Amino acid sequence: MNDAIEQIRLTGILPVVTLEDSEDAVRIVQALHDGGLPCIEITFRTGAARDAIAQSVKSGLPLVIGAGTVQNVDQVKQAVDAGARFIVSPGLNRMVVEHCLKNKIPVLPGVATPTEIERAMEYGLDVLKFFPAEANGGVPYLRAISAPYKKIRFIPTGGIDESNLLSYLRLPTVLACGGSWMVKADTLANKRFDEVRTVSSNAVKTMLGFKLQHLGINSADAEAAKKTATFLADILQSETRDTPGSTFIGSDFEILKSNLYAQHGHFAIGTNSIDRAIAYLERKGIKTKPETRSEKDGKLATVYLDVEVGGFAVHLIQI
Repeated sequence: MNDAIEQIRLTGILPVVTLEDSEDAVRIVQALHDGGLPCIEITFRTGAARDAIAQSVKSGLPLVIGAGTVQNVDQVKQAVDAGARFIVSPGLNRMVVEHCLKNKIPVLPGVATPTEIERAMEYGLDVLKFFPAEANGGVPYLRAISAPYKKIRFIPTGGIDESNLLSYLRLPTVLACGGSWMVKADTLANKRFDEVRTVSSNAVKTMLGFKLQHLGINSADAEAAKKTATFLADILQSETRDTPGSTFIGSDFEILKSNLYAQHGHFAIGTNSIDRAIAYLERKGIKTKPETRSEKDGKLATVYLDVEVGGFAVHLIQI
């Protein structure tokens, strides 16, 4: 998978931005970046698109900027010359697709039917825009038409916002979701850049769904762990579940039979997407401990972060 497309996957949300004034570009992409969204599609719906892309690329921010609503080869050339790293078109435009493939430019053409999907497959494409998503039947329709195409991933766009974001992202065929709700026209017109950052941050919060799963408590040995577990289970009137390395008290506490990773224990934080959570935290300078990775069904299930909080380690859990 192309690096730009992989970064879109790990970001999970692709903001779609239409700018009337390229002078607003840097402040908009800064707000989106600060809100946790470093991958951005700037559309060719206005004459400001090329300059807006160029200004965003020159901002020096660690962004992946692409061009959207691209309908002809000239717009592809303008976008790439300005620094765009991927191209998005509303439909399966043959000339746009062929030019991009010939010049090794990542292209995400829009599709809405099995026929269009199969036409895209003939070009060797495996990541497509599903557009307009809600008008075409939303999640049930996308689930149905994507079922035969196990190797194709979609970026649904059109009518998506924070209220239905997770229902799309839960589909295994969805690579990421595109949307303009982070940067609405009236927000731009009134230059409410702080609002863009807040809405973006809320979207990321919804996508990741961080939630405390349980508190892990270290013990000197198995005997000490048994005493702590028995005490807590009695007080809380909870069932216990014993494992080789620990005892769970209900679903809220894990009493470890040794001192593991930190002085006191660990916080287990659940997330809707552990891969996206790792990417999000790495952008904030928080790394993971590779040696602590564990998998389930061939996919990453848990990993510890390379941080401590109040003497507690922190690990992520895929939920």
